[in-house]
Amino acid sequence: MSAAPIFAFAGQQFEMLADRALFWPRHGALIVADLHLEKASWYAALGQPLPPYDSHDTLDRLAALAAETGARAIWCLGDSFHDRHAAARIVPAVAERLARQAASARLLWVAGNHDGLTGGAWGGEVADELAVDGIVFRHQSLAHETRPEISGHFHPKLRINVRGRPIARPCFAGDARRLILPAFGSLTGGLAAEDPVIAKNFDGPYEAMLVARGRRLRFPCAGRGRDDATASRPLRRTGT
Repeated sequence: MSAAPIFAFAGQQFEMLADRALFWPRHGALIVADLHLEKASWYAALGQPLPPYDSHDTLDRLAALAAETGARAIWCLGDSFHDRHAAARIVPAVAERLARQAASARLLWVAGNHDGLTGGAWGGEVADELAVDGIVFRHQSLAHETRPEISGHFHPKLRINVRGRPIARPCFAGDARRLILPAFGSLTGGLAAEDPVIAKNFDGPYEAMLVARGRRLRFPCAGRGRDDATASRPLRRTGT
């Protein structure tokens, strides 16, 4: 695996991974959010058949990252399953893969607003949130939280024009105190990183971040209280 850029947050050193994840070497923890497993089968149940491979593709990528980083733990920050009835639709092959993953690395499910997780799901553990070394990990950012916080839920995406071509990529959104992870799932949409729904989680300016060619690219976002002119201004890269 090529070296991942180091990302300092709340006095800790993380590795920001190009495939929409964080790795915390101190705890050997691979951190992801919003897997939305079994989303295709949910659409199929509604009469919109999609190829039933999204869960396998997501788990392929998760297993590859766990192996590359040597992760001892995998923390999934909510909406790991697309809906509360996913367990009734999940095929044995996917359930077996989850159990094998839990056997090779401690699997922690942080409950989200979509999934209906129960204790010990597929060999893992379930928690409403997790607090480690002064950082709280949860599914959705809380406005009143004073501790450093890492969360998911909003599926931030960077939308920019490069040489006249529109490009959209999953990204991280964060400042010195809050970090929102991109959706890890293979069949997930996204919300523009500068959208007011995301901006209201930050007290001031923040950044959209992604990793490309081993470098962390950073794009400024205005944060709460921005005016319409600022909101419509295209994002520009400020550094790496």
